Amino acid sequence: MARRVALFSVHTSPLAQPGSGDGGGMNVYVDSIARSLAAAGVTCDVFTRADALDVPQVVEVTPGYRVVKIEAGPLRSVASYAWPGLIDEYTAAARSFILANGSYDVLHANYWVSGAVAHALKHDLDVPLVTTFHTLALVKEQAGFDSEPERELIEASVMRCSDVMLANTIDERDQLVGMYGATPSRIEVLSPGVDHEVFNPHGRVADRSAIGFPGKKIILFAGRIQPLKGADVAVRVVAMLKDPDAHLLLVGGPSGIDGEREMRRLRALVEELDVVGQVSFVPPQSHNALAQYYRAADVCVVPSRTESFGLVALEAAACGTPVVASAVGGLTHIVADGQSGFLVGCCDAANFVEPVRQVLNDPALADELSRGATRLAAMRSWSVAGARLRRLYADLGARELVLCK
Repeated sequence: MARRVALFSVHTSPLAQPGSGDGGGMNVYVDSIARSLAAAGVTCDVFTRADALDVPQVVEVTPGYRVVKIEAGPLRSVASYAWPGLIDEYTAAARSFILANGSYDVLHANYWVSGAVAHALKHDLDVPLVTTFHTLALVKEQAGFDSEPERELIEASVMRCSDVMLANTIDERDQLVGMYGATPSRIEVLSPGVDHEVFNPHGRVADRSAIGFPGKKIILFAGRIQPLKGADVAVRVVAMLKDPDAHLLLVGGPSGIDGEREMRRLRALVEELDVVGQVSFVPPQSHNALAQYYRAADVCVVPSRTESFGLVALEAAACGTPVVASAVGGLTHIVADGQSGFLVGCCDAANFVEPVRQVLNDPALADELSRGATRLAAMRSWSVAGARLRRLYADLGARELVLCK
């Protein structure tokens, strides 16, 4: 059994606020997995990058779970295009820390940047490598975003040397094989979970009153403000509904190099479509506060242009909120069309309008979808994901390390 695991979340700390900067579903994933493993007796150190002065290098989050901050590059956030130039520096600093502080049984990388670091450390330390990519450059390119050739090469290199690759869904497994030529036998499908103590349907009436919109039909968008997430689609949906009682809550902050520009574009779009009084921009929220927003909403829209999993949709469902989502990636595995919400064609607000209208105006349908959402979300938990991951780690101890091809 693996007793000590190094998790890598190099470009963003698992303690960062989801919905702002680089903080999103991956942060929740790494933090939740580390907590689950630590509770089961597996010591976890999560390696991230120090991006501020006067912070301790090692922070104990819970017994058995620490965050280790490694200095590399400037002590501030860095854009994604700058990361290839920081990988060697980060790897060297992480190697020094590990050699001075004890060995690990498994290295588990999250995202391509972490994959590049952990790949090099695998060879230095002779330790098996597990990789979860979360998003893939070729999938983003297929969805219409700019190509990232250096990232693509790194992803392919990491796949060739990973002892296990974790895919969130069967679709992601097929993308790893079909787009990158990854070895199918080394891919395991491990579905993320949800924290049911936080995300549950209890207290909907009180939460609606608490957030300050008790008499409105509330549409929720929760996520980072960046083109990939499709917040502009949510704004257009409100305008196309032509319902003065409908109100959109956009919960999240700018993310990535296009984040600030996308926020300006959203604000301009709200004015252009004359829905200023029907749209509220809400800053990123803590998990407990976000659960209140989910419960208060009548419907959650997830108009992502690509999505490896879609944790927002699962959290909303766990709170009993119907979800109308793009039929892309992992969202097709979270939203049961017609049972817990609706899946629609990607990226066109016209596809979202009627399903959203139905949920807002048909209480019987909304109740039925709410019950279905809660029932389906109950099947996923972080404790189950953590238990499966412990078994995968343990199995690696009996295998020979994969060699780079």
